[in-house]
Formats: sequence, structure tokens, C-alpha cells
Amino acid sequence: MLARTLRAGRARPFATMGLRVASSGTDGSSEGNQRTLGLAQRIRVYGELSKFRLSSLVVATTGAGFLAAGAPVDVPTMAAACVGTALCAGSASTFNHIIERDYDVLMNRTRLRPLPSGAVTPTEALGFGVGMGAAGTSLLLAGTNPVVTVLGAANIALYAGAYTYSKRRTELNTWIGAFVGAVPPVMGWAAATGGNLVSAEPLALGTLLFLWQFPHFFSLSWMHREDYARGGFQMVAVNDPSGSRTAGLITEYSVYLAALPIICSATGLTGSMFAVEGMAASSYLLLLAHRFRQNHSNANARRIFLCSLWYLPLLLTGFVLHNKNWDADVNENHDDSFLAVARTEGKGSDETTGSTEAIMTRTKEALKGLCVHEVLVAQPSLKSPHLCAKVAVDGGVEGIEHGVAAASAAAAAVAVAALSTPPIVQNGKE
Repeated sequence: MLARTLRAGRARPFATMGLRVASSGTDGSSEGNQRTLGLAQRIRVYGELSKFRLSSLVVATTGAGFLAAGAPVDVPTMAAACVGTALCAGSASTFNHIIERDYDVLMNRTRLRPLPSGAVTPTEALGFGVGMGAAGTSLLLAGTNPVVTVLGAANIALYAGAYTYSKRRTELNTWIGAFVGAVPPVMGWAAATGGNLVSAEPLALGTLLFLWQFPHFFSLSWMHREDYARGGFQMVAVNDPSGSRTAGLITEYSVYLAALPIICSATGLTGSMFAVEGMAASSYLLLLAHRFRQNHSNANARRIFLCSLWYLPLLLTGFVLHNKNWDADVNENHDDSFLAVARTEGKGSDETTGSTEAIMTRTKEALKGLCVHEVLVAQPSLKSPHLCAKVAVDGGVEGIEHGVAAASAAAAAVAVAALSTPPIVQNGKE
């Protein structure tokens, strides 16, 4: 499902790039195109095949998983994990293009992709996909560890196999695709920790990616429901004429997302500010979900989709910055843990690692100057814990109970309002 990320608009028409269509060959095949492709045009075509914007998201989520393990940061290993995972994602996307080329031509938003438009042949696309997959898994094996390599190869098979196969057969394809999208941050964590997956951090990050994809994709698929119907894809929105199921699912998974930062903070995975920031972002998402329940318009769906584009990087950044693995005291007190053992086996230079840690430290210090609770803490005259949620949580057991209860009450209030208000079924368009 992440293959559709950041693709609310139509594909760029290759015909405007000076490319010949399939019929330009003397034998009627698309091989005739290949003589007209310049280097820049070929790069653009391959970027479309591999879904470059999807790969950029994969790099970000893999990097977040790696950084969540804390210091020291082995930059060469992190680079191998991010690039290798992106190559695997590009390979899977290319195979998806090949399998769905006959259906993509039926949809307005996909009919101008490289294969339906005749910019490349299926044979060339297959070679490109195999090459990317081989390069990605080889880089993961050489630069990280076997666990990450297996996850990368398995995700290619799951995306190009089970997910692509299920799209025209069952609505469950969305849940299968969400699982595929949840794997990259887990791969990043596994690369940083020597392959150890028995930890709460990769579970939390994977859960964040899994849950996020439902508001993101259900809103997108609602806007393009007629297109998906033309292609014969079994999406919830296609089989939901009233829009009530789509709205209910968006609200449901938005509530789950709102609870996740609170759980992470309450269990000690992150600092309490992650709960505060997460609730602020989730409250807005829940508000948009509530409006979509009231009016199932394309405009309201688009607002949810646009919100999802900044929501994910915001929460990923918050998780990394407020993660307890970046706490100096935690690192010093757990030198005998598997994290410390895994980090001592890193292959990055001390100079590079030090510079990465310095960047993280400077970033956190700079953000403190913009944070309300840090400003309050800096004022000695402000002693009351209720002035700031973070101060309240840091104040001890009573502060923890007060902060968590307040955040939970706020989440419950917004969730109840979103779930209890009777929807007004309107299928209006922009």
C-alpha cells in the first residue's frame, strides 16, 4: 500500500518527454522506444518504475529505526541499511508495475506510467527489477547482517506476491500492504542492533507505520474510488458507496494512532513530551476524521491525506528525539546490554560516529529553545507542576499519574466525539 504514498496526482505523461509509444517500433512492439531515450529521460523512467518518492519514504523510516537504537551511530551501516532497503522497495515496485500493467492502462492516474505508456518494455523492466533486488539484498548482506537481508528479500516477495495478487481479489490487500510498509523501520533497528528484534522499540515503530497507513490510504482511495473501480481493484472505498465504512475505519485507526504515543511514554520507551506532541498532532487528525464522518466529500478526504503526509515524519522525529536510548544516563547504565554489544561491533569511523552524535545533540538542544515546557522549567518562580505536562510527569509518581491521566482524558474526549456523532452521508465531490 505504501506504493501509493505521496501519489495523490496522476503520473507524469511520458509522451510530453519526447518518448515514442509502443507502436513506434517497426514490429509493433515497444522496443522502438529505446532508441529515443536520453540519459535524463531514462533516469526519470526508472525513477517512475521504482517509485522514487516511495523509496524516499522507505529511507526515512529505515533511518528512524536505526537512530532509535541510540548512540553511537555507525554511519556506514546505517547508509547500507537505508540504501539497501530502498533498492529492495524499488525492486518490489517494479515487479508490481509489470504485473499490473494491463490494469494500470484502465485508470486515469496510472495509464501514463512507463509500461502502459510504452516508455519501456516488460523485458527491460523485469531486468531492472531483478537488478535492483539483487543489488539491494547484496548490499544489506555485506553492510548489515543476515536478519536484515532476509527481511528485505521477504518484503520484496510479500509486496510483489501476496499484496499485488490480493488487490483484485479481496479488501484485505490494504492490511497486507500495511504490514509490508511496517517492515522498513524494523529493518533499520535490526541493522543497528546486530539483528536483535526482541525489543519494544521496533514493535512501536512498526506499529506506528502499520496504523498510519490506514488514514493515509483510505483517504487517498476514497478520492480515487472511481479509478480503482475501473481497474477492478477491491478497495474498501470501491465497495462502500455511502462512505460510512471508509469514514469509520479512518476514525478507528486514527484513535489507535492517538493512543500509541501515550503508551510509549507511559511504558518508558520515550520521554513524556512524545505523548504531548503526539496528542497534539493526533487531535488534529481526529478532528479531520470527524469532519469526514459528517461529510464524505473528496475535499475532506484530501485534508486527511495531506495531514498524513506531515503526521508520519513528525511522529517519527519525535520518537527518535524523545527515545530513552538517546539518554546519556541510560546508555552509561546499560553498557552490558545487547545494544551496547552490537554497537561495539560497528564498522564506522569514530570521527563519523562522533559527528552524527553531535548533530543529534545540537538538534535536541536547539529544539529545547522552542519548547514551552523547557521555557517553563527554566523559570525558577514557576514551581506548579500543572503549568506544563512534561514538568508534571517529571515530578514523580503523582506527576506521572497526573500527566498520563490528563493525556488519556484528552484522547478519550476527542475519540468519543469522533465516534459518537451520527455521520451525515454525503458523497459530494470537490
